[in-house]
Order: sequence, then C-alpha cells, then structure tokens
Amino acid sequence: MTTTTKSLGAALGTLFILGATSATGFAATAHMPMGGNTSQPIGHAYFCQQLPQECAVRTRSAKPMRLTKKRWRELTEINAYANAAVSPVTDQDFYGVEEHWTYPKSYGDCEDYVLLKRYMLMQKGWPAHTLLITVVKQANGEGHAVLTVRTDRGDFALDNLRGKVSLWSKTPYQYLKRQSRFHSGRWTTIKDRRAQVAGY
Repeated sequence: MTTTTKSLGAALGTLFILGATSATGFAATAHMPMGGNTSQPIGHAYFCQQLPQECAVRTRSAKPMRLTKKRWRELTEINAYANAAVSPVTDQDFYGVEEHWTYPKSYGDCEDYVLLKRYMLMQKGWPAHTLLITVVKQANGEGHAVLTVRTDRGDFALDNLRGKVSLWSKTPYQYLKRQSRFHSGRWTTIKDRRAQVAGY
C-alpha cells in the first residue's frame, strides 16, 4: 500500500469516525449553512450565454452524494490532476478582460479550474447538483472560487490553491455564495458565521 493510499484511507476513516461518534459537532461544520437567492456572478452569466445548457439543469430532489472510498479517490485524483494540468493565469493577462469563465486547455484562473473539475467529476457519474461553483473571499480580501462537492459526509472544497481536498470549514476562506443545488443557473448566499477563519 502506498503512502498516498494510506493517507486517503486514514482521512476517509476519520470522517466515518466523526460521523459516528460526534454527530452533533460534526454536523455543525460539515455542511454549509445556506441563505436565500442572490445575484449571479458576471463571469458565470457570460459563461451561461456561451453554453446555456450548462445553466439549465434543474433538480427537485438534490440529495448529496454518498461518499465511498471510491468516490473519495475520484475527488482527490481529479483535484490533483486539474491542479497540475492547468497553469494559473489571470483573465486580464490571458484574455484582456476582468472576468472570462471557460473550460481551460493549458491555462486558466480559479473559476476555470472549478469548471474543469466539475466536468470531470460529472463524467464519473457525479450529479450536477452535488458539484457547485462557489465564490469565497481570501484572508487578503481578494475574491476566489472553489468547487463545493456535496456529500453525505459534508461539503468539501476542491481548490487550485490547496493540494488537499478539505471540508469547507477547514479552509482559510470566507464563503459568500454558490450555485443553487436546484438550478445550475441560479445562486444562493452562504451564511458563513464562523467567528474566525484561519488556515489549516
């Protein structure tokens, strides 16, 4: 067994232990507390104009994905692959505009990483309503985007700035809003009321 496999197994085992022995405390931070409808980011609105089918997915019963060892491995492998395959560049430097969300080929910014990871996981059978583009604020005040993955063990963040897949509450961001799990073209606020947002 490789070191990576051991680490993945240990991480997943910890999640099951937490869920079984500390349900109340775990539940308080495992899933993001959501608010009401909010505005769609400009970059996503442009993306929807270019690919309207991407923003017309509706779901009535938006249940989270059951997180098995196989599914956990898909998350970690796809996160690592996309982070390595795409070189970071700002939209201003690459396209000459402030916001341009698109599927990256070799270069892209944070939203492009998110779109690629979302697409790759959907190809593995993950439903669209479990893979949500999410807007956050970094500790330095700058905006950023991560992919929120909704599972029965919590909401996980796939991030091009961090190598590991982590529970959203274990990342150094303030969470602002994300795609609605019921409609891929709409957005919902996140009630991130954690007293302190710190790095892990």
